[in-house]
Amino acid sequence: MDEQKTPVAEKQKGGIGYVLLWILGVPIPVLILIALVRGCT
Repeated sequence: MDEQKTPVAEKQKGGIGYVLLWILGVPIPVLILIALVRGCT
C-alpha cells in the first residue's frame, strides 16, 4: 500500500513547490517549462 501512496505524495510536494514559486512571482510559462524539463528526466 505504501508504494501506491508514494507517487501521490511526491506529486503533492512538487505541486506545493510550484505554487510557492508562483506566489514568489515566477511567471506561469516558466513554471510550465520547469515541469516539462523535470518530467523528461
